[in-house]
Amino acid sequence: MPYDHLLVETGAVATLTMNRPERRNALSLAMMRELITAMRQLAGDEQTRAIILAGNGPAFSAGHDLREMIGRDLPAYREVFDVCTELMQTVQAIPQPVIARCTPWPRRPAASWSRRATSRSPAPARGSPHRGSTSPVLHDANGGTDTRGRRKRRSKCCSPERRSTRRPRRSGAGEPRRPGRRSGRRHASAGRTYREASSFTVALGKQAFYTQIDLDQAKAYAYAKEVMSMNALAADAQEGMSAFVEKRPPCWVGR
Repeated sequence: MPYDHLLVETGAVATLTMNRPERRNALSLAMMRELITAMRQLAGDEQTRAIILAGNGPAFSAGHDLREMIGRDLPAYREVFDVCTELMQTVQAIPQPVIARCTPWPRRPAASWSRRATSRSPAPARGSPHRGSTSPVLHDANGGTDTRGRRKRRSKCCSPERRSTRRPRRSGAGEPRRPGRRSGRRHASAGRTYREASSFTVALGKQAFYTQIDLDQAKAYAYAKEVMSMNALAADAQEGMSAFVEKRPPCWVGR
């Protein structure tokens, strides 16, 4: 079937290319729905053994399309996060592995990342908690919570810090083994990243992380969707999204 925001190449290794380069492949509602439809169609094709998710242009994906999320009401935000959750659950549910062909700025929903890419968690910098607290990779095959790397994921939910995906994936990767000048620089850098974020969002992200971490996957998704939908109405969330679209520094008010 034809798609407005997606290029589809079928075969043993199919490729889905997000095709909104003028918006850095931002995840609009329409494109998320197209991704869901395309993945479900490929799931029923026995000839398709794997799916590559790519982005047309210089960026993989800039995340949610903030232009669709400024000045909306609660039902509209719930719809966005419902569809986003459905997309992430579709990535998990289909039988084929989904591999992201990442340029810099990799984004969910794919299940593995390019080793040469770098990632950023910009949501706190835009006034919203990070969706990574309930990402599919946080849960084991039995639906329980994977407790490895909690500290790393907690930081990701609250901080807009840039990270390299070259780091080893084991728990505690990147942490200094003994105190020293490098340790001091890391702590100073972490302090700066939190100083630049919304205090309201950091507090909300921390609370949400500890509330959902021991929930089963379905309950964690439901909780995170409601938190993010309600947060989108907050003054800092609206300010963060507007500042990003207008390419200016945000002015936080702490609510």
